[in-house]
Amino acid sequence: MIDSRTSNVGDVTRRRRECEACERRFTTYERVEYALPTVVKKDGRREPFDRGKIVASLKLALTKRPVSAERIESIADGIEREMVDTDAREVTSASLGDKVMARLLEVDQIAYVRFASVYRSFRDIGEFAAELGRMKRDGEDEERR
Repeated sequence: MIDSRTSNVGDVTRRRRECEACERRFTTYERVEYALPTVVKKDGRREPFDRGKIVASLKLALTKRPVSAERIESIADGIEREMVDTDAREVTSASLGDKVMARLLEVDQIAYVRFASVYRSFRDIGEFAAELGRMKRDGEDEERR
């Protein structure tokens, strides 16, 4: 091993290594594995929490938006930590989606609307417009404080 560093949060260790046979250098990442809750889907199915799905959803919503890959990873890390901290054995996909939406609203309103349009399954333009109106009112209320 050549070098070892922990991330700012401390749950990922980055190691620079060298192969003794070919002398090539490479990097490995070690992540702490926590006991994560099972996700209960709308149809009642249960599946293990998958951080990769959170990252993929964030990347899709943030496509062509000025948000770095590091920020996306940070958001996913925060949601994952929240899941660990709940100590719940199960969590609904709806509550998980709400957590993603809350983070997106803080980071990028366009990405929030993209995610919400799929997650909330708006039936028509009226529902979509109502959500935009709610966002605008919430933003104005925040400015007044």
